[in-house]
Amino acid sequence: MPHTVVIASNNAGKLREINRLLSPLGFNVTPQSQYNIPEAEEPHPTFIENCIAKARHAARLTGLAAIADDSGICVTALGGAPGVHSARYAGDPKSDQRNNAKLVAALAGIAQRDAYYYCVMVYLRDADDPQPLIAEGRWHGEIIDDARGSDGFGYDPHFFIPELGKTAAELNAKEKDALSHRGQALAHLIEQLSQAS
Repeated sequence: MPHTVVIASNNAGKLREINRLLSPLGFNVTPQSQYNIPEAEEPHPTFIENCIAKARHAARLTGLAAIADDSGICVTALGGAPGVHSARYAGDPKSDQRNNAKLVAALAGIAQRDAYYYCVMVYLRDADDPQPLIAEGRWHGEIIDDARGSDGFGYDPHFFIPELGKTAAELNAKEKDALSHRGQALAHLIEQLSQAS
């Protein structure tokens, strides 16, 4: 089912991951920046609402099918924060370094460090698609104080997977794609796309 799909994101890390997983299936994956589309507003309190808003924005402005992802890290001891505010946890402009510093500071003196990355992905055939395809994924781990690894992005250097003894930033692309919240969500989305074709 080869066709062009716009990815409703300007995040270079997300774009690399999505392109790596979709391109072998014949999708011509293009970022919304290629069409000079600004980022959509994300005013909603839930990942799914923000995700649909981003996909609809990109589909409407390009006339193409769109895939959007909304994801973040949820920390149990912080009541699920940063959650939908993960990208701007430390304010604007977005900064992985400042976000990580704020998260580590918020957990100072707290023993409970379990957390999970959550991702929801939406595929819209067009901007007015009444039946979007929706998929989600969760990746469980814990937050560590000291950054480890140079791959990945976001909170990856502080997201430790106990069963592997590594942070997400210490995994290679193949390992991360097989385990991550985005990899899981995209696998579920691909399954739905293949059934719909």
